Amino acid sequence: MLSRIAESLFWIGRYIERSDGTARILDVHLQLLLEDPWIDEDTACRSLLSVMGSFPPQGIETVRRGDVLQRLAVDRLNPASISYALTAARENARRAREIVSSELWETLNTTSARMPRRLQTDKVHEFFQWVRERAALAVGIVDSSTSRDEAWQFFTLGRSIERADMTARLLATRSLTEASGPSWTTILRSCGAYEAYLRTYRGMPSARNAAEFLLLDRLFPRSIIYSIQRAEECMSAIDPRADRVGHSNTVLRALGQIRNDLEYRPVSEILSELPQHMHRVQTVTREASEAIRHRFFPAQAEPSWIGEIS
Repeated sequence: MLSRIAESLFWIGRYIERSDGTARILDVHLQLLLEDPWIDEDTACRSLLSVMGSFPPQGIETVRRGDVLQRLAVDRLNPASISYALTAARENARRAREIVSSELWETLNTTSARMPRRLQTDKVHEFFQWVRERAALAVGIVDSSTSRDEAWQFFTLGRSIERADMTARLLATRSLTEASGPSWTTILRSCGAYEAYLRTYRGMPSARNAAEFLLLDRLFPRSIIYSIQRAEECMSAIDPRADRVGHSNTVLRALGQIRNDLEYRPVSEILSELPQHMHRVQTVTREASEAIRHRFFPAQAEPSWIGEIS
């Protein structure tokens, strides 16, 4: 496969997943700002922007809910925004038009065209729901109509790396402040994990069990471990190697190290330093993405999301 095509498919997967994950995180936290009168809006908004790798608009002393929406939802020039991700997914699909299916192209093209430039306050939740539905539609089209060849592997590799990153960001928001962090029930619901959690643990969410489920459950598709394992499977299928000693594949080495670190570390220890461990997950996903770029896309680099948890 041409590196140009592989790169476009990789980033289509990442951008679709980024739009979905950002919509989920914003929906949870902006709803909390409306429901809890004791939350300091400026502190919570600045913390959320920091977690998402963005910065407050210049010249604004107090950051409000509307500023976060503008910055992370509809700002077409901010790489951390939903609008940027959906536009970039459509542009990458245009670059790979000879291999992207007509259904996927029409879905991404329509989604980008219907992306609003401003949001009405009373339509915010409906907008986030729309973004999640459009992302699910695009992924469903790929999964149901694409042969499990290199094209699908690169698309899924991008999605899996981005999903691990987005779940890490969502979990990191649990510790923004003791006062304004969302409950574990809220986080589970934002991941679509609440019912799956109840079937697994048969009880109301506790910090330890909810964190364990979203971090380490090998059967739930939004857990960090599941995403990392899927990325490893895709990478092995794309570049099969049978090293006699260790791993010469830098992508597999990075992903394997963070997977082992999470799987063999006590959950209580991860919870006690949750932002630091989620920062480490983000660092590894960035390193893996860079390694993939150098190995498969040497000609030019697509702009990457370098925001970290501070």
